[in-house]
Amino acid sequence: MPNPFVHAELATTHVPKAKAFYSKLFKWKLKDLPMPTGTYTMIDVGEGTGGGMMKQMIPRAGSAWMPYMLVKDIDASTKKAKKLGAKICKGVTEVEGMGWLSIIVDPTGAMFGLWEPKEE
Repeated sequence: MPNPFVHAELATTHVPKAKAFYSKLFKWKLKDLPMPTGTYTMIDVGEGTGGGMMKQMIPRAGSAWMPYMLVKDIDASTKKAKKLGAKICKGVTEVEGMGWLSIIVDPTGAMFGLWEPKEE
């Protein structure tokens, strides 16, 4: 399948409460990683698409899940999304040692991310 969902990220207003809820509800394995912007919690779901959890960084915004889709060329895909009427909220940004992301709002108002992993 081209461009599958590869990561789901929760930006939450209360990280400890979210961690307790999801780890108990689904028995997800959570691992905290220090990042320059604060702690990022990796979510290991076993089989299937994992994700991450972090403190919501948008002032006055509520908690929300955001899916990421895999792309082969993040620069070209981000430009194509803009050409098709999307708003680019965060341009192509490197995640050190892992890959690149961009965050987009489609023409209907739905937010999603694009992800290009770093080649190993």
